[in-house]
Amino acid sequence: MSWFVTGTDTNVGKTWFCRLLVEGLRQQGIDAAAHKPICCGDRDDAEILARASGDLPIDEVNPLWLKAPVAPRVAAELEDAAINPAGMLAKAKSFIGAHAFSVIEGAGGWRVPLAEDYDMADFARDLGLPVIVVVENRLGALNHAILTVEDILASDLEVAGLVLNHRVDELDTAMVTNKGVIEELTEAPILAEIIHGQDFLDVGDFADAGVGG
Repeated sequence: MSWFVTGTDTNVGKTWFCRLLVEGLRQQGIDAAAHKPICCGDRDDAEILARASGDLPIDEVNPLWLKAPVAPRVAAELEDAAINPAGMLAKAKSFIGAHAFSVIEGAGGWRVPLAEDYDMADFARDLGLPVIVVVENRLGALNHAILTVEDILASDLEVAGLVLNHRVDELDTAMVTNKGVIEELTEAPILAEIIHGQDFLDVGDFADAGVGG
């Protein structure tokens, strides 16, 4: 079983969720691993995923590392590098084939540009995996979640569900009410809700999703 993990924006908690999911599955004796095709800026996210995946080689988890902390297309232009979508796709598919469970984590949000006339949504469409959307629970989450889910569905991809991530301790009115409203308006299930500082994840439903698949 494999999923593509995207977010409603950059820095919303995609890597944190992927780490908790992979660690939880591996604790059940399942061969689970995470792949991040592109990192821009530092490589901290890829290092976290490599450790969570059983200390896989960093270049296997993250084949392309661009040093500028900007969108991949811009980073590639700044470094006079070329992003090869076909090569990215081949490496991601090879990674998926090597593990019983895999998560492919995108960079930034759903429509972040990768190359001319090619963005993260195109990459996800070419992979063809069910998509999990990580939503930072804050004011504005409703709009970002709705737009992201609508665009995923317009790409003829399945929205497996949403992960609601709390990046702060204190909850305001918007954060308290977001969960029910997001489920209603997107018609997508909340697969997990991660509170600030949470260091574990109940992976039962995710493990069950992979039985026979």
